[in-house]
Amino acid sequence: MAARRLPPLNALRAFEAAARLLSFSRAADELHITHGAVSRAIRQLESDLGIHLFQRTTRSVKLTPTGASYAREVRDVLDHLAAATVAATGPQSSGLLNLSTVDSLAAKWLVPRLFRFRRAHPEIDVRLSTSERLVDFVNDGMDIAIRYGQGRYPGLQSDLLMEEDLSPVCSPALLEGPHPLHTPKDLKYHTLIHDDFHIDWATWLRTAGITDIDPHRGPRFYSSEHAVQAAVLGEGVILGRSALVSDDLASGRLIRPFTIRLPAGLAYYVVYPARSLRRASVKMFRDWLLAEAAAENEQELSDSPQRAAADR
Repeated sequence: MAARRLPPLNALRAFEAAARLLSFSRAADELHITHGAVSRAIRQLESDLGIHLFQRTTRSVKLTPTGASYAREVRDVLDHLAAATVAATGPQSSGLLNLSTVDSLAAKWLVPRLFRFRRAHPEIDVRLSTSERLVDFVNDGMDIAIRYGQGRYPGLQSDLLMEEDLSPVCSPALLEGPHPLHTPKDLKYHTLIHDDFHIDWATWLRTAGITDIDPHRGPRFYSSEHAVQAAVLGEGVILGRSALVSDDLASGRLIRPFTIRLPAGLAYYVVYPARSLRRASVKMFRDWLLAEAAAENEQELSDSPQRAAADR
């Protein structure tokens, strides 16, 4: 086998950072080196390759078509190298699995179920990290994530975990008292609880044909978990996201007083780099997540006729 023709790794790192940021200065800051060092590394790389990677002006840099194509390939190579290094030297080799998701799903759906995975696979320790931002699998050292969106994550694998719908939910206590909540019109006597979601009470009330209720009144929580808790405590009615209220509905802490539901338009997806499934622990966790969601969906479907009969 002939010797590989490989540029210096430091030059590739400088080029990848500058190509991604379109700035030699910002690349230097990220790599903790000087602007001059980045510039020299890229000029040497261009000289070694015999091609121009950047178009330079006095105020900016722009990738040439060849430079843009080369940058994509170099980025993939560096990502694979970083992942291989983490796999060989990091805690994953000792049975740890690093998972990222949003805080609301972790608190209201995932954490109450994790004990079942632990019982089935005591040799795997899950390390759960919550964040609203999209995780960088390589730089953040994550193996797998649960994301909320439309399922399009370039360069990554994604499996549908759960679709969502929205419907009013409240404490059973609101079915009693001077203004029991029996029909959508009764909402005018109750507090509307809001969370920071793109479908709001205005949309649901319009769908229900209710025009004499101010859809914006009531407290707002920027944490869905806190909004759900306020409803559990009987503070009002929330437009509940099905994944986040399923356990409270099952336990009777919350009820659905009406049958009108709206599709959320977004869903939860299990997301991971394809290479992650080479590790048995990641594949087992992915499969367990999908099985948990599928079982819950089957239970929801089997309960639907009973709920519909009760509503009638």
